[in-house]
Amino acid sequence: MSQPSVDQPLGEPGPSATEQLEQRITELEIKASFTEDLLDTLNAQVAMQQQQIEALVREIAQLRRQVPEGRADGPRSLRDELPPHY
Repeated sequence: MSQPSVDQPLGEPGPSATEQLEQRITELEIKASFTEDLLDTLNAQVAMQQQQIEALVREIAQLRRQVPEGRADGPRSLRDELPPHY
């Protein structure tokens, strides 16, 4: 017959309930730490994307101001324009 290990007393098949709870708490703390890091990373990414969106909105507004008023109402037809040699 095999001898019980020194770490595990007779009659106990595994870690005690307290040890199991401590292990679960440790695992949850690790997961919470990774989740917090991920949240910080995502927040930074969202902030950067918001800045990019705001810059693009400003650029579009500037481009719209540059378009002459007569051409802003719709796409032009090349058939309406004379070639440069006429």
